[in-house]
Amino acid sequence: MSVIYDLEHTTTYRYKQPVTFGEHTAIFLPSLGVSGRILDYSLETSIPSKVRWKMDTLSNNVALIQFSEPSSELRVTYRMRGEHFGIPAIADFPLNVRAQEIPVQYTPDEWLDLSGYMRPHTEDPDGSVAAWAKSFVAGDQDNTIDVLERMMDTIWNTLIYQARDTEGTQSPGETLRLKSGTCRDYAWLMIEALRRLGLACRFVSGYLYDAALDGGEVGMTGSGATHAWLQVYLPGAGWRAYDPTNRITAGFDLIRVAIARHPAQVLPLSGSWFGDADDYLGMDVKVSIRKLANLPEYKE
Repeated sequence: MSVIYDLEHTTTYRYKQPVTFGEHTAIFLPSLGVSGRILDYSLETSIPSKVRWKMDTLSNNVALIQFSEPSSELRVTYRMRGEHFGIPAIADFPLNVRAQEIPVQYTPDEWLDLSGYMRPHTEDPDGSVAAWAKSFVAGDQDNTIDVLERMMDTIWNTLIYQARDTEGTQSPGETLRLKSGTCRDYAWLMIEALRRLGLACRFVSGYLYDAALDGGEVGMTGSGATHAWLQVYLPGAGWRAYDPTNRITAGFDLIRVAIARHPAQVLPLSGSWFGDADDYLGMDVKVSIRKLANLPEYKE
């Protein structure tokens, strides 16, 4: 089965008086691969602009937007219609024997390809992240799938989700200390902890479909906005999704846009403006995803 959906993502910046804008970078358009396909898309701005597309070093689709007029409001709207094939359950891809226990044994070729995703990116000055990570393998609790599930469940059960509009991601140590964070903070904590156990992990930016927005059952945390989770590379299963914010590892809820070694590489929209420091009044982000249809699996 696959799902056809419409997506709209609008970001609005407001200023006291007209300001001028430098080039903006937008990462909205999914690089779906085997997980889906794009049927139609558009990128519109409230003032005249020129848009160029490129693919970055991680094969993410990036739009470069140049604006030609000053304005007191900038609105960028991305729309897409797509087909989403969903994420299979981990049980559909049995792990290779060398991936069943931590530390996972990567081959030399895998290690060479994955080394950038295995190396911790953040400092851990007090050792709190390393200690937290090691607690999940203490006492011979080294079954890989069990460790992943217990870490994801611990984040979901012990941390408090707090939405935050400001840009940036907390350090993993800060998230542990505050015992709270957003979806990107949760994902970043789990990534950096798993890297300290020798697992290759990457940050994923995208969207969260919520059936409650279509009149379905109780909604999920983080819907109606951009979302973040992680992928772990497990020999035999490949890149597997883990969303500690909602405890999702399969299904049709996660729509991937971009992957990265660290969160700052995949900001949905970033750029510069020129004016007085107090001209900036704030920003609003609105994301809507509407399911149009379920398509049955094709069988010969």
